[in-house]
Amino acid sequence: MPYILLRTMKKISFLLFLFLASCKFSSDLVPARIEGKQLQINDSIPADESMSEFIQPYKENIDREMNQVLSYSSFDLSKRDGDLNTAIGNMMADAVMELSNPVFKKRTGKSIDIVLLNHGGIRASISEGPITTRTAYQVMPFENEVVVAKMKGEHVRQMVHYLVDAGTAHPVAGIELEIGKNNSIQKVLIKGQPLEEEKEYFVATNDYLLNGGDNMVFFSNASEVLNLNYKIRNLLIDYFKKHDTIAPVRDYRFIRINQ
Repeated sequence: MPYILLRTMKKISFLLFLFLASCKFSSDLVPARIEGKQLQINDSIPADESMSEFIQPYKENIDREMNQVLSYSSFDLSKRDGDLNTAIGNMMADAVMELSNPVFKKRTGKSIDIVLLNHGGIRASISEGPITTRTAYQVMPFENEVVVAKMKGEHVRQMVHYLVDAGTAHPVAGIELEIGKNNSIQKVLIKGQPLEEEKEYFVATNDYLLNGGDNMVFFSNASEVLNLNYKIRNLLIDYFKKHDTIAPVRDYRFIRINQ
């Protein structure tokens, strides 16, 4: 840009600044009226053909990826098929245990003891038949990642009380809970052993819950946290690829017993 033109533009900008700075506005001034017009965005708006043609190859490529068959479900799976544990929830917790533990062990030399996810994080059912990449995105559309929290047994006990009080089928693995009349806790086992208050346990969860999501504030007591940089959705995709057929069931990991 020529030097003279640049100087002229700077002078104009400076004069404009002085003009605006010298203006005085009254706080009593209010608009007489505010008008607006709603613009409906729906199928009645014709598509831009040039844009559609530009997008089409990318859409076809994404559709191929999303429709790729990874596994097969032996029956319909819904998060509403159980009281305190569900087949789809058990599958997700077991998948996190199975695929996260080798990563965690390689980095730390330790093993994951417990997995805790949230019932509300299961966003879709899985229908009997082929499981595709799209299925994994529907079940877990969020960007949540697996994190592992190091917690003392006394804080794991707080987690147990949370699960009992919630009475919701939050997916768990590595832990067995039995509750009786009036939600009395009858049994708590971690990997088959009684919970010890002073022992340290490694609990795998997602970053949303770690930060207090679903009111799981007990995770704030974690003494250490390791982010595995492994999205749960990607983990599910890997799990489906690893198992050509899935047939999870409700079991005894969290049950109510009659007394």
